[in-house]
Amino acid sequence: MCGIVAYIGQRRAAPLILDGLQRLEYRGYDSAGIGLMDSAGSFELHRSVGRVAALAESFEAGKISATLGIGHTRWATHGGVTVSNAHPQLSCHGQFLLVHNGVIENFRELRQFLVEREYSFASDTDTEVLVNWIEFCYRQESGVGIGILPQALRKALKGVQGTYGLALLCRDFPGTLLAARNGSPLLIGVGKEEHIVASDAAAIVTHTSQVIYLRDRELALMSGDELQVSTLQAEKVLTQVCAIDWAAEEVQKGPHEHYMHKEIHEQAQAITEALRGHVDERLASTRFGGIEPLAQELRGLHRLIFCACGSAWHACLEAEYLIEHYARIPVEVEYASEFRYRHPPLARHTLVIVVSQSGETLDTLAALAEAKRRGCSVMGITNVIGSSIARETDCGIYQHAGPEMGVASTKAFTSQLCLLAMLAIHLGRLRDLDYDEGLAFLRALRELPQKIEETLRLEQEISELAQRYAAHEQMLFLGRQTLFPIALEGALKLKEIAYVQAQGYPIAEMKHGPIALISEKCPSFIFETQASLFPKTRSNIQEIRARRGKVILVTTPDIPCDAGECEEHVVVPKTHPALQPILAIIPAQFFAYHVALLRGCDVDRPRNLAKSVTVE
Repeated sequence: MCGIVAYIGQRRAAPLILDGLQRLEYRGYDSAGIGLMDSAGSFELHRSVGRVAALAESFEAGKISATLGIGHTRWATHGGVTVSNAHPQLSCHGQFLLVHNGVIENFRELRQFLVEREYSFASDTDTEVLVNWIEFCYRQESGVGIGILPQALRKALKGVQGTYGLALLCRDFPGTLLAARNGSPLLIGVGKEEHIVASDAAAIVTHTSQVIYLRDRELALMSGDELQVSTLQAEKVLTQVCAIDWAAEEVQKGPHEHYMHKEIHEQAQAITEALRGHVDERLASTRFGGIEPLAQELRGLHRLIFCACGSAWHACLEAEYLIEHYARIPVEVEYASEFRYRHPPLARHTLVIVVSQSGETLDTLAALAEAKRRGCSVMGITNVIGSSIARETDCGIYQHAGPEMGVASTKAFTSQLCLLAMLAIHLGRLRDLDYDEGLAFLRALRELPQKIEETLRLEQEISELAQRYAAHEQMLFLGRQTLFPIALEGALKLKEIAYVQAQGYPIAEMKHGPIALISEKCPSFIFETQASLFPKTRSNIQEIRARRGKVILVTTPDIPCDAGECEEHVVVPKTHPALQPILAIIPAQFFAYHVALLRGCDVDRPRNLAKSVTVE
């Protein structure tokens, strides 16, 4: 949640920061602001409610000569959406300017402490409390020189409970930028005589591909072309410069009107990248170099626990079906936000797998930490090299899906489905899955990108279908077995971007309550790709139609669906059962996208949502 961009170097800071904020707007778009400091130590502050574009129109960035500045695009946590609550926040006596992601949990106590010492507040934010707390600690320090600045920040942050990613300017030290993180992602782009601090690489990839990822409870001091990183205990950190593994063009929309549309159409390429180097026909299996450290442990697993949130949680539900079927290992799928608190029993020979596109989801990171504290090995599946999950797990698998800028996950979700299906076959071949079954799966994998391309050609058909249903305010998504998680995901997409009250269920569960919703005003989007189960699904369809409910049916060509059995019939290509959900979800993605457009919704920036959830 929220996006930070800060710059120190030789170029004009304002245009660069605004450009970075626009690229990070998927992280939050309630309000935005930028703070600049000139060589004399004077601050210039601009803030506005709404999108970054509104901020950019409020002043002439290109005419400001300052080469040091901080910027922020906000997803509101503490305080409403107002200019006074926008970042940057200025300290009471004007000494510090701060942008901050995260939540300061003890802000009430700190605020009361500061009020008693005659500090005043102009906003409702925990960020203003933090910047005043930093100023208070700074004023308690003795000494001279630049060293007093990180010393005061360390003291202040040791007194803070909660999470933060921050960038800070001090009026007394023109030409100096500080950054720190704990539980909220922050990286530093390294250029020629310049540094760019950002919440993620999308903000800086057009300027540099070289980055340093800050770890929790680390602090960076930048002055000129110098960079010093240390811990909150003042221990020097040897930094490692990493390369961003995708190109600047990948964060552009190109010919597409929206990022979501672009990313739906990038799914064949994302799956191609997910397959690269992971197919071993000699062993009729998949291989993952990143999980080799746990090779022996995988053979003796008694239990698997997945932890994830949102769409990633739906992908993990899919993995439960596949791993139990092909590898015969008991699997549980936990909401990461629940796992961290509910103290489940974790016996020996249990592996925890955490799944997160960004690798920075706070609840998933907390589940990871809890699993490790309890002695479990933890595997990660993420799309972002250098992310916290990538660094803190024992081993893992990268998606290599490329940056996903749309808030509603599309290509990252199908990439997760593909990799989890590959993991199921891998575990199965380590145990008792036979050679021929493994080989059949690999052959289907090779054909999958082409079958995705075939499915993408259904867009015009789905667009016309969406026109007939865009006015409906309720909808059910129904599926059986491996298509139940797809029903959940289809419903989530429609909720996220079209604001339709959509719910997903196993289709047989419809009779146990949800059937009360069925009417002409509540259509049902039904997935069925197993011919052997279609007689059961046909009965469920008749129950819906008997109550005047409309049916949109997604099947494969081998399903014997009669004319007149449903209002709409969408046919996707047939593939291996473990991969069929990947093709089945694409019509639902297109449906949500086109319904949202018809309802006048902002597809890439849905209300109240942000891409990477880094607060609790």
